[in-house]
Parts: sequence; structure tokens; C-alpha cells
Amino acid sequence: MPLRLRPPRKGKTPNFEIRGTYLGCRVEVSSGTHKRSVARDKLVEIEECIERHGQYPAPQAKPDPGRPTFLTAANAYMQDGGERRYVPMLLKHFRETPIEEIDQGALDEAASTLLPQGAPDYRNRAVYAPAITIIRHALGDKAPVFRRPKGAKGRQRKDFMWPEDAALILTEAARIDPEFELYLLVLLYNGIRKSEGLKALASDTRPEDLALWLPTTKNGDPRMLKLRGDVAARLQTHLEAHPGRVRLFKFNEGGHFKHLLLRATMAACGLECPKRRPTGWKKPQFRLGFVTFHVFRHTWATWMRMYGGADTRGLVATRNWRDERSAARYAHVVPSAEWDRVDSLPALGTGRGKAVND
Repeated sequence: MPLRLRPPRKGKTPNFEIRGTYLGCRVEVSSGTHKRSVARDKLVEIEECIERHGQYPAPQAKPDPGRPTFLTAANAYMQDGGERRYVPMLLKHFRETPIEEIDQGALDEAASTLLPQGAPDYRNRAVYAPAITIIRHALGDKAPVFRRPKGAKGRQRKDFMWPEDAALILTEAARIDPEFELYLLVLLYNGIRKSEGLKALASDTRPEDLALWLPTTKNGDPRMLKLRGDVAARLQTHLEAHPGRVRLFKFNEGGHFKHLLLRATMAACGLECPKRRPTGWKKPQFRLGFVTFHVFRHTWATWMRMYGGADTRGLVATRNWRDERSAARYAHVVPSAEWDRVDSLPALGTGRGKAVND
């Protein structure tokens, strides 16, 4: 009997099952999905596995103790403080595959298997980026060059806050927790990422020198931040109030931390928000609903161009970006000289405008 799909059975399983015999190999497994099209793709994948290996699932090669595997590389990466979010999913796929055998084809196959319906930017974020980081962490300069999927960058976000909106959010954040308001203030006036602010050390904060040192950053380049005088004064008071603290701020990454910002943004719009996110609760649509921690970084760059007069090269010179292509997204916030021509357009109610040859 060839492989076929058995529909979901009420009270038994919500997913399609794949049953039958193919090339003498008996199969009876769940497809893991209630969608017929996805289950059909899984059935084809099983047939290809049987054709290639003569069995399903494919045989697992015993790892060579002398060769690092994806499992050992991932463990070493996480022990060094690497991001864990997508690693469990990758471990289920690669398991003890020798790290040197994971090439472009293996990554592409993992992305299509783990996220068959995933958009390119999500596949990049959940599969390519963490897997490549783990491989580079294990192999260093010997790591191969990988190609990201087309459309991996997704849509570039260019959201930013106007000064009055930022002031409203900071005011509400201070009512929730003054230290949280100070954390947002540092993000707003230094353009650093959320994780960089959370990892900043008290010993690397020098208000008297108007300086904050970041030894580790997302792009791997350490950099020195120049503090505004008013921000430095606030940080000086903060450090004096918390002597002996290792990290500059007490907060940890997680859902509760993100909810603090949601409370502040909703309060800035005059909306009530529960102190803790109830199960099943969804935030409503509201004017400042676009504000995330990363929007503070976009706002800093936008203000640096609009009010500080920095051009693309100037933004790169702050070392918050590595290349001009990344910083060029903020070029749109400064009107070009061509906009001076708008004064020559005819006013309503007049016979004619200012002609070019006048």
C-alpha cells in the first residue's frame, strides 16, 4: 500500500497522519500539521528519504569524538552567553551532525524543513542567523561563507518618535519605575541596542568623563559612547544610589521587561494597561503602538540627522553602524535642496506662480 494521508480524527489527533508502505519500508507517523498541503510536502519528504537511505527516518551517523558536532558547538556557544531563543529548534534538526559538514545546502534544507511556510526574513532570523553564528563561534576563520535567503532583511523599519511623544513616554516610564525611565533615556540619547543597554556595566560608566564604554556589541566592535551632560548627571546619581552594582541597570530580558514599555506607551496615549500581561490578553491598536526598544535607536539616528546635522558618514563615525549602507536608511528624514523649489509654486487664488525665467 503506497503512502497516503489519513485525515485528522476528532478525539484522536488534530493532524494528518502518514501511513503505508513505500519501497518495502513501513511508515506510520504524524505529519505534525492539520494543513493538507504541508502534510503532503512531508509525505514527499519521507518518500525521498526512503529512496536515499532505504529507511525512515534516515540513519544517524555516530559522531567522531575528535570532531565537533552542532550539539557541542551550540552548547559552547550558549555557555559563552549566546542567544538561546532559536537554538532548541536547530538542535532537533542538526543534532550531532559534524559542524564541518554543515554547508549552504544543509542550511537551506534546514530552513525549508523547519519553517516550510516561513517568510525569508523570519527564516533568516530563526535559522540562518543563529546557525551561522554557532558555526563561526566553533570554527572561527575556518568557517565557510554562507548566503542568506533572498529577502532576508525584510522591510526596513524607519519608525521614529517626535520629541513630544518621546517626552510623554519617558514621563510615564518614570511613574512606573524611575530606573526604567533612565534606561530609556540612555537608549534615546546614545542610539544603542536594547541588549547593549542591559549588558552595560557600572564600572564602565564614567559620568565625570561623559563616557560609557561598551566592550561587547552586536556587531562585535567595542565602542565608547559620549554622554550628554544631563544624562551623565542622572547616571552619576544612579550609581551613587546603587554602590557595588555590577550591571548598570537591574533589568533582564523577557516578557515582563517588554511589558514595561507597553505600559508606558499606552499610558502616554491615555490608555490603561494591566501591570502584568494576562493570559490571552492582546494589546489594542493605539497611536504609539509602533514604539519598541529598537525605535529608540531609530529615533536617535533620526534626531542626529534632523537636529544634529549629522550625515550618513557622521552616523557611521559614531560606530553605531559599520557601513554607510546600513546608516543610509535615515537619509530620507532630511529634505534635499530640491525642496527649496516648493516656494516657487503658485499660491491658491493667484493668477500664476513664479516662472522659471522671471
